[in-house]
Amino acid sequence: MIEERLKVLNIVLPTPPKPAGSYVPVTISGKTAYVSGQIPIEDGKITHKGKVPSPQSLEEAQKAARLCIINALAQLKAEIGSLDKVARVLKVSGFVNSSPDFTEQPKVINAASDLLVEIFGEKGKHSRVAIGAASLPLDSTVEIDMIVELS
Repeated sequence: MIEERLKVLNIVLPTPPKPAGSYVPVTISGKTAYVSGQIPIEDGKITHKGKVPSPQSLEEAQKAARLCIINALAQLKAEIGSLDKVARVLKVSGFVNSSPDFTEQPKVINAASDLLVEIFGEKGKHSRVAIGAASLPLDSTVEIDMIVELS
């Protein structure tokens, strides 16, 4: 049970953040769920703003990436009712608000990928892209979306 796994990992899924624009948080087509990009919001506030590696360190950007995945899972659970319905995480797209000389975007998004494997085991392994961006919505340090297969 994924709920039990979250408890073991000391992860509490928050009330999903409201969309910051004109879109829906999750769209389902057949057995595929598309989770819209999530930014590092906690208690209604962005926790990590600005570029990597300054003012945000690699380590802080990794924390932001984990929070993005937690928010994505909260959105998904709100839509499907239970994360036990996740058959497999198919793809993660990670965007990092980066200075022009920063090239360690994969290390930032690894934090999100690793968390998905911690939560879902083999079903959490996925394809991925990690991209540097000149800016992100609301000056977020990281934005992550994902595609999930449902059972």
